[in-house]
Amino acid sequence: MTPETLFSLPGKTALVTGGATGIGRMAAEALVRAGARVLIASRKGAACEAVADELNALDAPGTAEGFAGDVGSEAGVDALVAAVSARTDRLDILMNNAGRTWGAPLGLFPYDAWDKVMSVNVAGLFDLTQKLLPLLIASASPVDPARVVNVGSVMGEVPMGDGAYSYAASKAAVIHLSKIMAKELAGQAITVNALAPGPFVSKMTAFATADEGMREKVGADVPLGRVGSAEDIAGCMLFLCGRGGSYVTGAVIPVSGGINVVTSGNIFEQAMH
Repeated sequence: MTPETLFSLPGKTALVTGGATGIGRMAAEALVRAGARVLIASRKGAACEAVADELNALDAPGTAEGFAGDVGSEAGVDALVAAVSARTDRLDILMNNAGRTWGAPLGLFPYDAWDKVMSVNVAGLFDLTQKLLPLLIASASPVDPARVVNVGSVMGEVPMGDGAYSYAASKAAVIHLSKIMAKELAGQAITVNALAPGPFVSKMTAFATADEGMREKVGADVPLGRVGSAEDIAGCMLFLCGRGGSYVTGAVIPVSGGINVVTSGNIFEQAMH
């Protein structure tokens, strides 16, 4: 048993939705560097192709393929399943990373911001997973299960609205769904785990992480003092998807720098001084 055998992924095929930017891009690179064949899909097919070209230029043991895929509707999910099925007859890893957010103050939050967010973050994630089950089952074994990694958020674990009410609620749903699917799919040798990230640099967080100064300010409010890095995502993915994570299912990994355990101060502090 070596680190290579525990965390490398030679011969594995993965699908990463929303893989052209942010956390998805970080995960895709980690999987390629570990030796996997990585299918990268998002609404912007050209961006996925460009990222695949970048990853294939790394001289890493794995490869990447980019194409368009939209999980925001049933037709989009069906088209993505068809595109994946045309490329492979088995899937070892599914990373449900595609997501959408919406921000508006309480009192002004629009009704349609719920359907637009939930359709991608929850309904699309669930429908894609269930429709890819035949490909996941085809690669699964008790010793080396197929892996599903769902991207939630620390906002789905702690009561943080921050103007993104439908997003926070959707990520709480992702975390709960991950546990339900972990229970139901264990008998088919498929693990289902979730990441609950804090702030990472991405298009979704560009309003607060676009430059180093902004990232420092955001990091100052994180218990561990910084925003997340590509290595943080890579470490989680290689653990959950490699041999080292084959006995873990239903877990929620808080990649949030400690935000997940932030509470109020000592309620007796003032009385004691």
